[in-house]
Amino acid sequence: MFDIRFTDHALDDLQTFPEAERQWILTALELQLMVNAAEESRDRRRIRPDMLAEWAVRLGEVRVFYDVDIPNRTVKVAAVGKRMVV
Repeated sequence: MFDIRFTDHALDDLQTFPEAERQWILTALELQLMVNAAEESRDRRRIRPDMLAEWAVRLGEVRVFYDVDIPNRTVKVAAVGKRMVV
């Protein structure tokens, strides 16, 4: 199991969501990342390395960007946001 930790930026991002949606995001995130954080799936993929994060998970319209430290079994959530439809 992975320990999920949030950066200050990610915590600020979460505050922009209504409470019910925030709780849904946290629950869905636990389900997606607690066991298989570094394994690609339909909703979870490795993205181009950049300054934000190496991984992204899709939770409906929400995107969560994170890094995985496999030896320490830790996930660091860097950012949380809603997909903008243009």
